Amino acid sequence: MASRAALLALLLSAFAAAASAQLDEKFYSQSCPSVEDVVRKEMVRALSAAPSLAGPLLRMHFHDCFVRGCDGSVLLDSTPNNTAEKDSKPNQTLRGFGFIERVKAAVEAACPDTVSCADILALMARDAVWLSKGPFWAVPLGRRDGRVSNASESLDDLPPPTGNFTELTQLFGAKNLDAKDLVVLSAGHTIGTSHCFSFSDRLYNFTGMDNAGDTDPSLDPAYMARLRGKCPSLDDNTTLVEMDPGSFKTFDLSYFGHVAKRRGLFHSDGALLTDPFTRAYVLRHATGAYKEEFFADFAASMLKMGSVGVLTGNQGEIRKKCSVVN
Repeated sequence: MASRAALLALLLSAFAAAASAQLDEKFYSQSCPSVEDVVRKEMVRALSAAPSLAGPLLRMHFHDCFVRGCDGSVLLDSTPNNTAEKDSKPNQTLRGFGFIERVKAAVEAACPDTVSCADILALMARDAVWLSKGPFWAVPLGRRDGRVSNASESLDDLPPPTGNFTELTQLFGAKNLDAKDLVVLSAGHTIGTSHCFSFSDRLYNFTGMDNAGDTDPSLDPAYMARLRGKCPSLDDNTTLVEMDPGSFKTFDLSYFGHVAKRRGLFHSDGALLTDPFTRAYVLRHATGAYKEEFFADFAASMLKMGSVGVLTGNQGEIRKKCSVVN
């Protein structure tokens, strides 16, 4: 009888084939067989020096896929006639653009005009998780880069940290992602940091009264006091806080433990406790006893998200630089 790990691998492989029918893990086997080695070499070098970069790179892929699909549109610079996604309010805290260009340049040196920025970003997100001690999965490739990037679409399509369960499931559903994908992908908050302004209304201005007593009653009081010590006011635009305190550089299950104790940093984290299905998932994995199961779930949801709205074949282009169209 096959082992549980082998069965999970088989299920993941079947899922990848179905969800990413237009993509192929071996897409570059002839045209650029070294692409994954090139990307990983750069990732190992960067994360060895700055492990905190893993969270932002995973977030970048997420923000790319939710707007226009996984087409690298979040990487494009604004022009005099257009404000691009990266300059929209939800994306102004994204970081890692310069490093992505460095990886793209390394790939271009190995295989000119061959590998899309969208594919490079998908590989970097996977390696960011894996190098943070998270799961590894084979990434289906063959995405093409989009030529359009509009800031207004980020405002409409990106799930906000302030979202309630209904809003979040609607935005995920628009990308053919379900409640399980929502709770699984939210656990990406196990690595990385956030600026205070993304959640400080929970500490000072929950209902708009703008006073010290206007706090979010769903947040654990002791955790709230700790956060207020780090974020002294609504006007703090610079301070960074760990999303998974004590473990923010390691991809693990401790995120679920924090959420279960009402210590999720964002509204969207706390919202997972308001639905029976997502609450049960959080509580199951808060025990820490099902690491293999969660890792398989996360890989499956990343594969599913990574196939959203992809451009393939003759669609789009292969950019020479990720920040500008050819």
